[in-house]
Amino acid sequence: MNISAIRKDYSLKTLEISSLNTDPLQQFKVWLQEAINAEALEVNAMTLATIGLDGMPSGRIVLLKEVDTGFVFYTNYESQKGKEIENNPVCSLTFFWPELERQVRIKGNIEKVSAQESDEYFLSRPVGSQIGAWTSPQSQKISSREELLSRQATIEKQFENSPITRPPHWGGYRVIPSTVEFWQGRPSRLHDRVRYQASENGNWELSILAP
Repeated sequence: MNISAIRKDYSLKTLEISSLNTDPLQQFKVWLQEAINAEALEVNAMTLATIGLDGMPSGRIVLLKEVDTGFVFYTNYESQKGKEIENNPVCSLTFFWPELERQVRIKGNIEKVSAQESDEYFLSRPVGSQIGAWTSPQSQKISSREELLSRQATIEKQFENSPITRPPHWGGYRVIPSTVEFWQGRPSRLHDRVRYQASENGNWELSILAP
């Protein structure tokens, strides 16, 4: 296996700073819709990187569920990521859409969404996912998968004749961006990069970055 010989030259599109929306959230929505139209695989998948309790970087893939004043996702508050966010509420997000040869990188602060927002989203989930949120002690050690299935059966019995409510340990986070970078692959590794940086007056400053 010669990994060093694996190469791909990017040539699909260009990224011109003059063509971008002045608001990175609105520009992200444009790119997200284009990725949806291109039928990108797992189009809302993003790498969430937090700072571990040991000070080391900690990353995993989560799913974007909404873009409003920030980037919203849902998880177990008692999971590893939840504890890391509670300890240090900053993070980064990375989207990669190879079908369009595009990447978006986001840095910012992170906060919980309201209980009402979490309730509304939880009730929109399939029943199996609702049961799963109660079942999994996310990131904790378990003895076997059988233990997990036993917990699932217990939870299903518990809610057999009643509506499934949202677990108190499960809900949403919103990433409020301070930096957003759009990356478009170009030939010869001379990629296009544009960074939005939040200024103190609340506006966004746009810069072209060297690849």
